Amino acid sequence: MKRGQISKKGQIWVETIIYTLIAVSMIAAVLFFVQPKIKELQDKTIISQSIEVMRYIDSIIAEVGQGVPGNKREFEVGIKKGTLTFDGKDDKIIFKIKSNYEYSEPEIAINEGDLEILTTKKGEDITVTLTVNYTQYDLKYKGEDEVKILPAASTPYRVLISNEGSAPLKINIEIA
Repeated sequence: MKRGQISKKGQIWVETIIYTLIAVSMIAAVLFFVQPKIKELQDKTIISQSIEVMRYIDSIIAEVGQGVPGNKREFEVGIKKGTLTFDGKDDKIIFKIKSNYEYSEPEIAINEGDLEILTTKKGEDITVTLTVNYTQYDLKYKGEDEVKILPAASTPYRVLISNEGSAPLKINIEIA
């Protein structure tokens, strides 16, 4: 009698373990296929937000540039992924992100107003670059023709943009 009871208890444990393994493997399979799509959607959102940030920075520069010399604006910009570059040498502001999402057809630049969007793909690596060229201004970083790269950070950066006057109009950018 005891022998039959022991085998029933063993059978229940074996069945429980098998069902648990099946459930865990099904969850793993779903995550394997769903996780890349989740990352792609997250990157799509980050790129869309970054486009809005670039437009906001552009509007602040235009506002400061239209004012009198000494005109200043301070704002915060958060970077969760990618890098934001203030290029005083080439008078550009560039946002670059390694992505799981192809924003546009690779190697073909899209212009949305003053913003140029370029997606590049090398193998499985996708990079989306947002660029605003300032031909009408002489961009400076801390008063010099320097390049400042802001990496992703948990806290937002405080950016100060000021009109330094003269021709061509000098726009100075500093990180506070």
